[in-house]
Amino acid sequence: MEAATHTRPIDGEKAQRIVEAMRLSVARRGVSGATFDHVAREAGVSRGLLHYYFGTKERLLAEVVRRDSDVRMAALEAQLARASSAEDFIGFLRESLERWVREDPELIALSFELFTLSRRNADIAAEWAELVSRARDHVAGLLAAKQAEGVLRLRAEPAAVAEILFGLGDGIALRMLGDPDRDWRSTIEAGVVAVRALLTDRG
Repeated sequence: MEAATHTRPIDGEKAQRIVEAMRLSVARRGVSGATFDHVAREAGVSRGLLHYYFGTKERLLAEVVRRDSDVRMAALEAQLARASSAEDFIGFLRESLERWVREDPELIALSFELFTLSRRNADIAAEWAELVSRARDHVAGLLAAKQAEGVLRLRAEPAAVAEILFGLGDGIALRMLGDPDRDWRSTIEAGVVAVRALLTDRG
C-alpha cells in the first residue's frame, strides 16, 4: 500500500473514534490483523470514511503512534514537573518502560513496524521523521527546564540526552519483547546507571 498524498483534517470526533479503534485493533490482533474492515466496524463508521480521513492503513497507523506518543509525552511532562530530584525522574522512566512493555507490546511492535515501512515509503518516512523530531524536541525542552531549576545536571546537550533516552528505551523494549521469558531486572538496572550518568553528576 502507498501512503496517502491527500488526507482530511483528523481532529473531529469520528476521526478520533477511528484512531482509537485502530489502536484497540492493533492491541488485539497485531498490525497485520488490524484491517480497515475491523476498524470501521469497531468505530461504528463506514470503511469509506477511513479512506476519507486517512487514505491508507499506514497513514492511520502513523496517527495511532502519534496519539500514543502524545499521551506518553504528557505523562512524562506531568511526572517531570513533580520531580524534585533526578532519582524521582529516573524512577518514573524505569516504571514507564516496564509498564509499556507489559501493557502495550503490540503498540511497541507498531512503532518498529512503522519505522520499517518508512525505509521504503517516502511519505511514511516523512511522518516518522516528524514523530521522532517532535518527541525529541519536547523532551529536550523538559530536560532543559529541569536543569535550569537545578533538579537535573545534564552531561550533554538536552537534545542529545533526549535521543539517548529514547534510543536506550526503544532498544531495551525491543529486546524484552524478543525474549519475554528472560529476567530483565539486571539489564534495566544497568540502564538506570547509564541514565543516571546522563542526568546527574554522579556515575
